[in-house]
Amino acid sequence: MKYWDIAKAAGLATAITVMGATAVTAQDEPGDGVSVKSARPSWDTGWFTTEIYNELLRELGYEVSDPVTLDNPAFYQSVAQGDVDYWVEGWFPLHNTYEDTFTNGAQVVGMVAEGGALQGYLVDKKSAEEYDITSLEDFKRDEVKEAFDSNGDGKADMVACPPGWGCETVIEHHLDAYDLRDHVNSIKASYNASMADAISRYNNDEPIFFYTWTPNWTVGVLEPGTDVVWIEVDHPDLPEDQKELEDATEMAGVEGCVDDPCQMGWPANDIQPVANSEFLSENPAARTLLEEASIPIGDIFAQNATMNEGEDSEDDIKRHAQEWIENNRDAVDGWLEEARAAAN
Repeated sequence: MKYWDIAKAAGLATAITVMGATAVTAQDEPGDGVSVKSARPSWDTGWFTTEIYNELLRELGYEVSDPVTLDNPAFYQSVAQGDVDYWVEGWFPLHNTYEDTFTNGAQVVGMVAEGGALQGYLVDKKSAEEYDITSLEDFKRDEVKEAFDSNGDGKADMVACPPGWGCETVIEHHLDAYDLRDHVNSIKASYNASMADAISRYNNDEPIFFYTWTPNWTVGVLEPGTDVVWIEVDHPDLPEDQKELEDATEMAGVEGCVDDPCQMGWPANDIQPVANSEFLSENPAARTLLEEASIPIGDIFAQNATMNEGEDSEDDIKRHAQEWIENNRDAVDGWLEEARAAAN
């Protein structure tokens, strides 16, 4: 072979090698050069899941910004308009009330945790037994209201949800549906601060009454069945957009409920990603990742408990997410492989 033939062959081999490397890189990182604007909810129990999904998108080559923290109304409006691309804290059916806001430009896609998010009302176990409290109806009794009245207004104080949260809408509906306006005062301040105050009162042997959801650190600190009990509603009554789910509010086997099955008053929620439709259309790898990935509810609960014990900085949450990914690498790599294949 002549010199220039050798040189041409070598050049061709080099070109093939370079092109092959480029192809592999493009396949491994289908999001290369694409910026993603992520959001997270104002409740910090959802920040761990947000960081996991953000990190997985980064493994696909996307440039993912640190998430912006938004309340529900602001997020659903922003994602429909394309001001943010996605979050993974859609709670359905609780967030059905926002569908008119987001469905013109965004959509629900995938499943973070299916049917594992419980919600309801709890009181401390000691007071439940002392005053024979089994349902919200018992808060119409004078002796119960007096026991749970910490500000002297004649009403029982209940830690509720801040304005703009989906649970606020349901609680407000319940106050009317069960004729509790004259009997219960719903505390709508910062949820974490209000629950910290409730826990302090519990530790001082005072009665407490609160709404919560799972996964949440509250039921790690105040264990249902030991420290607190789930109480029931007299009959299911949900806002109009959830009426068809009223039969699903009665659940069997709820640990720490005053009865079994337990009439919780709330259906179990699916936790799901919600993303901008144009973003999904232009990024099949991201869409597929959102469709494929999921996180066990127990893992979310465990991380939330760790946060409550003091590991709650931004660096801690990022580390928790990275550790979870490495501990679940086989499943993660399968999701990423599906996402990369979708980009081809």
